[in-house]
Amino acid sequence: MRLVVGVSGGSGIPYALSVLRALRDLEVETHLIVTSGAKRVMTAEGGPQLADLTALAHVTHDDRDLAASIASGSFRTDGMLVVPCSAGTLAKVAGGFADNLLARAAHVTLKERRRLVLVLREDPLSRPMLQNMLSAFDAGATVMTASPGFYHAPDTVGELLHFVTARVLDQFGLDVPGFRRWKEAEA
Repeated sequence: MRLVVGVSGGSGIPYALSVLRALRDLEVETHLIVTSGAKRVMTAEGGPQLADLTALAHVTHDDRDLAASIASGSFRTDGMLVVPCSAGTLAKVAGGFADNLLARAAHVTLKERRRLVLVLREDPLSRPMLQNMLSAFDAGATVMTASPGFYHAPDTVGELLHFVTARVLDQFGLDVPGFRRWKEAEA
């Protein structure tokens, strides 16, 4: 399997790190794009940094390189996810505005009818964001929020991240080891 992983400027870079770790463990080929906004957020939040993300990716693409392999529909992938997905990136995807590689790769994913998952980590949601979420959904994207569940009685932030990671990767038919599903033990 080959997935494109976009990281945009929304708060929540630890979600991206968790997803990339899981994809590495599942032996999924990853093509990473990190926007300039995401790089600013990394610095401001002081959590995972660019080197942490790129160490987990098979290929890292410059967000300014609109001629990268992933900018073409002839480059086969099994889909793309954007985690975290900023309000600005959501608006670009919803409106088909491809001024950077992340937005272009998302556009290509939709036009090729591949799975695109946008993981928003921003609250509260404004009316334009809600409209953009609906437009992205109508265009074929899956829109998720980074909202961990609590039925598995998490004790750590890592367990909350793991929950969201597992739910995101469920969208691609990938099973993340250690994920406890609702009432699974009862089945």
